[in-house]
Amino acid sequence: MSGPIWQKNTSVEALNKRNANTLGEHVGMEVTELGDDYLIVSMPVDERTHQPMGLLHGGASVALAETVGSIAANIAVDANHFCVGMEINANHVKAVRSGTVYGKATPLHLGRTSHVWEIKITTKAGDLVCISRLTMAVRKR
Repeated sequence: MSGPIWQKNTSVEALNKRNANTLGEHVGMEVTELGDDYLIVSMPVDERTHQPMGLLHGGASVALAETVGSIAANIAVDANHFCVGMEINANHVKAVRSGTVYGKATPLHLGRTSHVWEIKITTKAGDLVCISRLTMAVRKR
């Protein structure tokens, strides 16, 4: 894809403001970067996102993937449309106990009625933690 894919004029600050009073805010997710064809959201690995063994909870990774993909999909459609999740899958490939993970959403398909997004969750060092694919339905407002 060449050039920005975003249909809505926005910023990292505006996207974080929109995240207020959501699950994402509750677990500390924060939009950190908006590129021409990708979006990155960070999430701390701490007591809010751990499972009982002290590892990053797989559900927290899926919540991060759904959040970053959903935000991206909704700014990749015009003002007459919105997107909602239809299906998500995730493969957890590395355990993490602490620090911060980053979910990077990039589009695989941007269609008229559906989007498919790939989300790679990595550590600060770039280690792959989880790979996810999110399908979004595109709906008219």
